[in-house]
Amino acid sequence: MRVGIPKEIKNREYRVSATPDCVRAYRNAGHEVLVQQGAGLGAGFDDAAYAAAGAKMVPVARDVWANADMIVKVKEPLPDEYELLQTHQTLFTYLHLAAVPDLAEALMRKQVTAIAYETIELADGSLPCLTPMSAIAGRLAVQQGAKYLERPFGGRGVLLGGVPGVQRGRVVIVGGGVVGTHAAKMAVGLGAEVTILELSQRRLAELDDLFGGRAQTLVSNEANLTHALADADLVIGAVLITGARAPKLVRREHVERMLPGSVIVDVAIDQGGCVETIRPTSHDEPTFSLHDVLHYAVPNMPAAVARTSTLALTSTTLPYGLLIAERGYEAASRLKPELAHGLNVAAGRVAHPVVANALSLLRAA
Repeated sequence: MRVGIPKEIKNREYRVSATPDCVRAYRNAGHEVLVQQGAGLGAGFDDAAYAAAGAKMVPVARDVWANADMIVKVKEPLPDEYELLQTHQTLFTYLHLAAVPDLAEALMRKQVTAIAYETIELADGSLPCLTPMSAIAGRLAVQQGAKYLERPFGGRGVLLGGVPGVQRGRVVIVGGGVVGTHAAKMAVGLGAEVTILELSQRRLAELDDLFGGRAQTLVSNEANLTHALADADLVIGAVLITGARAPKLVRREHVERMLPGSVIVDVAIDQGGCVETIRPTSHDEPTFSLHDVLHYAVPNMPAAVARTSTLALTSTTLPYGLLIAERGYEAASRLKPELAHGLNVAAGRVAHPVVANALSLLRAA
């Protein structure tokens, strides 16, 4: 198979979908690899390293897309890339289609086989290709939140860890999955006062054991959410329903009652966000203020630490990419059943039932 690695074009997207070591693995398996010049520079991998690994370096994106059987990316294709999609091509990347119906239409129109990292799901419900980026985003959420709480950035002027004799910063995390857990680890490590809201009693018990009383765990209901948000310095949205749009758990009336200069970081923005007042931002313009609350919602947060993110991501996606390249998607999904959950679009239709339902609801809204 001919595998294509284009350069990412999303704002400040420095990650790359394959390292030189990945290229070497594809080449050793007998595949040809086309890499767009400069694709890995943001993550610290130069063209010479790719060429030495056996890649064919291609000057422009159009030639990568036009000549590859399978395109491996990091982020979903943007509108400028829709025309580059080739009929019956395989696309392996993050898609988050519930938030981008136009992309779903383009993939169906071109009869693309689109496999989404974020819906590859193991039998235990874990998401192996989403987990590393969720972990990084959760940790970054606290770093960014701590920064924007500083007064020069428009925040309340609160130090999350406090100092002796002074109230510590209060961090509220909505959702106790991978993002929420890693956010809590960072916030607890900084010395903040941490509250995690989560629906699952089983997960609440696990979190309570994990943090040993260093973080408060609460059932996510209206009363607890309203009370916790009203006192929060930093709120982190960490809600995920695989393949679906995130539910708007933090509503406008909650935000209106939050402390002036407090900060919201909505990590669920890839799936539409779990905060009613949120909209996507970018690394160039990461925040906006509404109701005197700073909102941060950068969809590609892990790009800020591109080398770490690239190495973490490719360690999980490469084995699947190699299997798809060797066997084709259908045979690969029989060998690795979790890949069947990754199929979002095929043969001109949305193949993942949760994604299809989310898109239907969005169109009806």
